[in-house]
Amino acid sequence: MKISTPGRICLFGEHQDYLGLPVIAAAISRRISIDGDYRNDNKIILHLPDLHEKIEFSLDETYPYVVQRDYFRSTINVLKRKGNIFSRGFECVITGNIPINSGTSSSSALIVSWAHFLDKKSDNPFNYSQKELGEIANAAEVLEFGEPGGMMDHYSTAIGNVIYLESTPQIHVETLTPELGTFVLGDSLEPKDTLGILGRCRYGMEDVVKKVKALDPEFSIFTSTLARTNDYKAILSQDELSLLQANIDDREILLEGKALLSQVVMESQRQQLDHTFGQLLSRHYKNLRDHKRTSTPKIERMMDAALSAGALGGKINGSGGGGCMFVYAPTGAENVAEAIESAGGKSYIITVDSGTRMEN
Repeated sequence: MKISTPGRICLFGEHQDYLGLPVIAAAISRRISIDGDYRNDNKIILHLPDLHEKIEFSLDETYPYVVQRDYFRSTINVLKRKGNIFSRGFECVITGNIPINSGTSSSSALIVSWAHFLDKKSDNPFNYSQKELGEIANAAEVLEFGEPGGMMDHYSTAIGNVIYLESTPQIHVETLTPELGTFVLGDSLEPKDTLGILGRCRYGMEDVVKKVKALDPEFSIFTSTLARTNDYKAILSQDELSLLQANIDDREILLEGKALLSQVVMESQRQQLDHTFGQLLSRHYKNLRDHKRTSTPKIERMMDAALSAGALGGKINGSGGGGCMFVYAPTGAENVAEAIESAGGKSYIITVDSGTRMEN
């Protein structure tokens, strides 16, 4: 049996989910697959040819965890606690074409595939929904190890297509069905600076909110306007003020994006929608680049090259400080991909794709 799950890009709401703000993400046509079957013993043997690795353990050895982020064991444990029973082991081959460690959720796609495979191959399959598989993967990857992290990656890769996700005051997921054209993903081949970026974008912003709420208890990151931020100039540095304003503007960009992607579009309106969508992506990118400082000189060169080659807009993807960017290029994607490569990146032409699925 073969299960595959897509990677994802974040369209709107980058560096906002940990503030409780919503996000819009899209699954992409690059996937991770698990192809395997039962063994006649209780061993789990996983072949990962892309990484030149082999992982082997038994169903009796799923706890305690023996390596950091022991997701293969943790997923089994989460499913066992939900009632799945495993009396036989499995041997599987895991392959994929999602760029690794680049902000496109390869790890979440892997765990969703593994959870999906395990449920189908358990003695008593529950046939979990795509949403439930996302929740299981989040439990195995985040909750089981007490790590920080939102639900975007797991829901997006599991459910697929384009989703709108709210986490506050409670989890709410909407599937959007826009008819989007081609994107080009560009891997800078630079390692991400996740911890450094989080120090500024998350913890720095949390400090800003505390300062502002001490002065103005009615302030809310969910509802306060951009104009109102001028009232806080006396207590915030220019750097802190720009971070606050960028987050409020990004919140508004997401709402505009959701309204745009929820429209029923006539063919005569297609070109205008494409251009407006590209402009919103670029507006989000400027906040990430100039105020949240998640871009790099190389990514900026890749972005400039892509836009000069005809892309309609784009943004950095994921935590930043390296990793990937993407642009929207409903026409001329090949030229855009070549431009990104000429700027030193690795390019992939992608489209929006379905969620986790059984391939055979």
